[in-house]
Amino acid sequence: MNGQRLYEHARDTRIPGAVQLRSKLPEGHAPEQWPAYFRSAQGIEIVDYDGRSFQDWSAHGIGAALLGYRDPDVTAAVRRCVDDGSFSFLNPAEEVELADRLCAIHPWAECVRFTRSGGEIMAVGVRIARATTGRSKVAICGYHGWHDWYIAANLGDSDALSGLLMPGLDPKGVPRELRGTALPFAFDDRAAFDAIIAEHGDDLACVVMEPCRYVDPAPGFLEHVRDEAHRVGALLMLDEITIGFRRHFGGSHLRLGVEPDLATFAKSLGNGHPMAAVIGTRAAMDGAHESFISSTYWTERVGPVAALATLKKHEQVDLPGHVDRMGRRILEVWRRHIDALALPLTISSNYPCFATFGLPEHERAELMLLFVQEMLRRGFLAKPTVYVTLAHTEENLEAYDPAVGEVFALMADAIRRDDVKARLGGPVAMSGFKRLV
Repeated sequence: MNGQRLYEHARDTRIPGAVQLRSKLPEGHAPEQWPAYFRSAQGIEIVDYDGRSFQDWSAHGIGAALLGYRDPDVTAAVRRCVDDGSFSFLNPAEEVELADRLCAIHPWAECVRFTRSGGEIMAVGVRIARATTGRSKVAICGYHGWHDWYIAANLGDSDALSGLLMPGLDPKGVPRELRGTALPFAFDDRAAFDAIIAEHGDDLACVVMEPCRYVDPAPGFLEHVRDEAHRVGALLMLDEITIGFRRHFGGSHLRLGVEPDLATFAKSLGNGHPMAAVIGTRAAMDGAHESFISSTYWTERVGPVAALATLKKHEQVDLPGHVDRMGRRILEVWRRHIDALALPLTISSNYPCFATFGLPEHERAELMLLFVQEMLRRGFLAKPTVYVTLAHTEENLEAYDPAVGEVFALMADAIRRDDVKARLGGPVAMSGFKRLV
């Protein structure tokens, strides 16, 4: 059975939703063309289920493998851990070492709790905030996972999260009694935030938001959010799961100079090995003593070992500097080919670590598929946004550059001849959240 047939079997008969992470759904990239499963991965090289080799110039593990796949130092530490035994009835001492390390990196923080995934740690952080404050409501800005506390924002009369997450996200399965407990506002929208404070401040447990993602906040916005939250007795929890360590060692809030009450980390904390943490002040974390927060596999050893090795590697290299430089080089490659071909594409990266080009609105889906499928044929998992990693090098770029040139030239020719759709090898990518079968 080849990879496509295996995927169809999983999607149609065995696994509702087909995959465990929506971002890895082949239909979201290039239906019937994008590989679903892998056999091995190292650096930026992925070998798929059928033995084909690809360079990853897309979301690269959805932002988790910031050092590159199978980093040799992290892998060596994990192998030693597995050889010694990664699980027992006792606790791993490495979790205490990791807690100390995180508090040393973040001097404002005093206490730490761990899980093994981003969605879990967000739910734990909100649970702690509610337990500490004795309040129920949460103001949210951005994407923070799949748990009930967050998706409850879509229990109203409108699709409240459509601008923050993905359109069409149905809250089926979320208790309707949670309606009104998650209150969304847009990034940098001070008026919308102030309206939440004015109406719900007395019952607001916390404000949950990313310090930044693709752009920095407007001057004073984070400080305003923090101060207003504190004025009404709520906590500020910053979600560093995606941006954390990418632009600054320890997280972007340190670069921006704003100390929250709580902050969450996952993804790149373990560089592909499941690990997540919520850190906070002693006062903010007080509710953790009284709320039941417990899970067997939060006590396994691989996660903290991988995180410690990852942090050590981060200290040895200027990772933010590297991803910024490589991101700028990627943007230069795109810009050179776009200008030479007079392609109607736009460069829209505020942070080069998320290098991005934009496509014309009226034919975005078709041009996106044409780019993705032609790069696949040349051995690249490529999208209009690249999550840059330590493993992306100038040597890799020497292979990527001419491939992009060839595909951009093909796109330019298809636009001139008005035959983009005729060149597509399958359906366009699915947008938003939709049922597959």
